[in-house]
Parts: sequence; structure tokens; C-alpha cells
Amino acid sequence: MTVAQFQTEYEYFCRRIQPLLEIVYDEPTTSYLSEKLFDIIREHISPQTHENLNKWTENNVTLITYGDTICSDNPDEKPLAVLDRFLETRLKDTITGVHILPFFPYSSDDGFAVIDYLTVKPELGDWNHVKSIAGKFNFMVDLVLNHVSSQHSWFQQFKACKKPGRDYFISIDPNTDVSEVVRPRSSPLLVKVETVEGEKYVWATFSEDQVDVNFANPDVLIEYIKIILFYVVEIGGKYIRLDAVGFLWKELGTPCIHLPQTHAIIKLIRELLQMIDPEVALITETNVPNRENLSYFGNRNEAHMIYNFSLPPLLLNAMLQGKSDHLKTWMMSMPPAPVGCAYFNFTASHDGIGLRPAEGLLTDEEYNSLLATMQKFGGKISMRKQPDGSESPYEINISLFDAMKGTVKGEDKWQVQRFICSQTLMMSLEGIPAFYIHSLLATSNDYERLERRGINRAINRHQWNLEALERDLENPHSDRAIVFQELCRRIQIRRRQPAFHPNATQYTLHLKRSLFGFWRQSMNRDQSLFCIFNLSDRPQQLNLSDVNLICVDPWFDLIGDRTITDIYSKLILEPYQAVWITNKF
Repeated sequence: MTVAQFQTEYEYFCRRIQPLLEIVYDEPTTSYLSEKLFDIIREHISPQTHENLNKWTENNVTLITYGDTICSDNPDEKPLAVLDRFLETRLKDTITGVHILPFFPYSSDDGFAVIDYLTVKPELGDWNHVKSIAGKFNFMVDLVLNHVSSQHSWFQQFKACKKPGRDYFISIDPNTDVSEVVRPRSSPLLVKVETVEGEKYVWATFSEDQVDVNFANPDVLIEYIKIILFYVVEIGGKYIRLDAVGFLWKELGTPCIHLPQTHAIIKLIRELLQMIDPEVALITETNVPNRENLSYFGNRNEAHMIYNFSLPPLLLNAMLQGKSDHLKTWMMSMPPAPVGCAYFNFTASHDGIGLRPAEGLLTDEEYNSLLATMQKFGGKISMRKQPDGSESPYEINISLFDAMKGTVKGEDKWQVQRFICSQTLMMSLEGIPAFYIHSLLATSNDYERLERRGINRAINRHQWNLEALERDLENPHSDRAIVFQELCRRIQIRRRQPAFHPNATQYTLHLKRSLFGFWRQSMNRDQSLFCIFNLSDRPQQLNLSDVNLICVDPWFDLIGDRTITDIYSKLILEPYQAVWITNKF
């Protein structure tokens, strides 16, 4: 590269990066960071400078799993190798992406208290195992950037007053007023630690073992950009998931969530990823009320994808109540994702079913009924601390399969049908569908793990023995086999429908309360697809005239594999039946 070329490239870099750095840092720090960041990524800058607005299609489907969710009887086979084999034999024709939850050495929170970002936990396998999976699927990797484990070398350096970790954390007077800080947990915000300089109190949003790093120190930002570069260039990550990113920037006298500096840093990461690999997408994990969550799209210059956090509690409530009121109201209020962006749709995850995203969307009566019903079905309720010191529900911890074992009226015989209906509805919505592995496997509450671990979230983090799982999946009469096979069948049908493109048109239908429906139309407008669901435990009549099928087209139900000969006829939808009625098949 000539001096002139270098100068041109650096000037372009600064035009893209410096305005964002200036929101966060002062002028000398901005100049320092511009030089350092350019030096870090310079050798990896892609010749392709244009943004790729076609990162996904209707073909994209993601699986969410821990690296050791499935383990073999063979002690010499690492869990990541077992996962690789299971994906290859059971799911290669069903899913296209895999999110392996933190697979690094950790000290707590099942991976989200990271000890070393650049190492695979030896008990799980090694980087070759990870690369093998990343080479076959669109690979999502977690960047847990709000905090590190108290055992991380940076924090050990902090306690020993040694660089660089000495300056990587937030230490304040324990008498400081932090009452305005939004809390996702009920644990103390400030944690006492012993250092060589004496007793100090450090900021810990989530637990005493998860100590928040200080992005006000520019060197912390540099550390995380280097980690991202490793994940993308060396490992082949296609999705970078920013865990708990809303809490990133701290400023006393504010709620310390969703601050402008946080949004600027996400935009900065997006710009750097665009320069390194335009194919890579950034996804933010912000388990907060809907309007706050939507802010992370920015002006289509922030996250490429955001988790659709309001969907799980609203969908669960609709299935329990047997009516679509709140789901319909919410859906009608949701804006289409901006160009080049998409919703990341899910109904279950390694965490619980978040309740904050349902704030203002459910009546008090239905909210309380939801909590009570989940407790009857064996679930737990996790709490968070409010500014006044009181506690309020934060999430429901339960296997989603067991959450569907009945309605607000109690348990019934429709668990399998209700559950499959819920997953079909999710995968029909605008956005990219993501399935927690325990949803595909119809896993029930793990009470033994809950008791052994002593944390509510353990109830939905079962570890399967591969051989036992395979026996269940081979038994055609088991709930597990029925759910797995039918969901895989529907996912494979879905992947062939242009109207299910993540950004295809979506329009809410106005049907009776017990039905929920919407219309999807392909990007080139040649396929219409009407998605209609019976949310109740009773047969429901659907008047096709209410759907307004066009008379010049033939129509077909993709799920039921049947032709609709009379577009003015009436369909009887059995309890929890779903139909995908399309003009292109």
C-alpha cells in the first residue's frame, strides 16, 4: 500500500468512526482511539465497502443451544463434538444457523461470567470443534461485554493494582446514591472486594461474580474490538450477539440503561464490522419494554437484529387465555424492521420468559393470572429490585413445553397441539425464527437440576444424554418425537416460502378473538400466505370470505397439504390447528 492509499483509507475510516467516538469520548481520546482502532483492523478491511442489505432470506432458521446440552455416554467424546454430530444427523436439513451460548471458561451464570474470551472451556472441546460447526452453519457467538467474571485476569489485576486491569472497572464510594439505577436483579449493585490498596466497592449489575467493566476507559473498548476481530476473522462468526448491552455505559444520576454512549458504541461496532466483513450481523440482547427495545435499530445504523422480547410473554398469554386480543394489538403497533434489519423471533431461551417486555401490554388481571398459572405448572418467578427497594417479577422460569400443559382453566389433553401451534405462529412472523433446542425437543421442567443448582433458570437448562434422547426420538409415540418431527417438517416447508422472507410484508387480519391471523406477501409480491391459528381448546369456524382470497388464484393449505376448492366456504379449525393458505405451492 502506498502512502497515498494509506492516507485515503485512514481518512475514510475516520469519517465513519470519529463522529461516533466524539459522542462518547473527548477530543484527545477520540484521536487516540481512531489511530488504535484503524491499526487493529487495517489488515482485515474488506475490499467490499457497500452494505449488504440481503444478509438473510426465508431460508434462515437459527437454533439456540448450550455446548453441553447433549452429552454422550462416551467419556472421550467432547460435548461440542456430540452437538456437531447431532446437528449433522438430525438437523442439517432443518436449521441454517447455530447460536452456541457462551462456551468459554466461566465461574457462574452458566457461561455469562467469562474468565477468558479467547479460550474454549476444555470440558466442552476446543476451537476446532467450534470451527467445525461454524463451517456448516451461520454461527452466532456471544460477546458478553458488560461484565467479566471476578476470576478474569483483568479483575485479578484490579485487586493487585496492576495494569491493565487496574483501570478496567468502576469503583465508587459505597454511600453513593445509586437509587436511580435500573436493576435487572435483586442483588446489591455495589460489591465489596479486598485489594492491595484496601477495601473497595465495584459496580456489579448482575451478581457479585459478574463485575462490570468501565468503557469510559478507551482501552476497554480496544480490548473488546480485538475480541470481536478474533471471533469474526479466526472463528468465522456470522452473528455477534451483544449480551446485556443496554447497561454498558454508567453515569451517576441516570438510570444507567440505554444511554446515548451505549447506542454510540453499538453503532461504532456495526461500522467496524461493516469494514471487516459486510456479511456479519450484529444482534442486541435487551430484555426491556418494547419501545425501549426497538430503539436499538437506531436509524438503521445500529443493530442489524433485535430480539423480539415482547413476543414470548404475549404469545404464552394468548395460548393460556385462548384469545388473541393483546397479541393482535401488539402486532398492529409493531413497525416493520428497517431496511437491512430484522426481528429475531423466539418463544423460549436459556433464560426465562421476560416480563418487562410485557409491561403495559397485558391487563393486571391477565398478568397475575399468567404468573399464577405458570406456578401451577411448576414454574418459578424471578424478581428484580425497584428503585424504592421493593421487588417485582422479572421473568418466569419454566420449560416452554410445560408452560403449555394447560390453560388458565388448568391442565388438559392439548399440550402437544398447543405447543406446536405456538411454535408455528412464531416461525410465521416477520423476522428470523430462532428455536431454543429444548423447544424442538419438547423438554420438560428439570426439577432435579433446579434443586441441585439452586437457581431458577436451571429448570429450563436440562442436559440430555444422547443415547436416551435418540431412543425417545425413535419412539413414534413419544411427545418428544411427535413435536420434533412435526416442527422439523413445518420448518422445512417454511424455508421454501418467499412470503416468509424476514422483511416480507405482514398485515394483521381481523378475525374472531379465538383466532389469530395475518397475511404475508413475498418481496416480489407473487406469493400471498395467510397464517391463521386457533388459539382455543375448541373447534372454531373460519369463514374464508373474511380472509379475502383472490378468486383468480388456486389456494392451498401448506400444513394440511390440501387444496381449497371454494374460497367462500367455511373451514373448521380443530383446537390449536394452524393453516398456511397460499396461492403459490
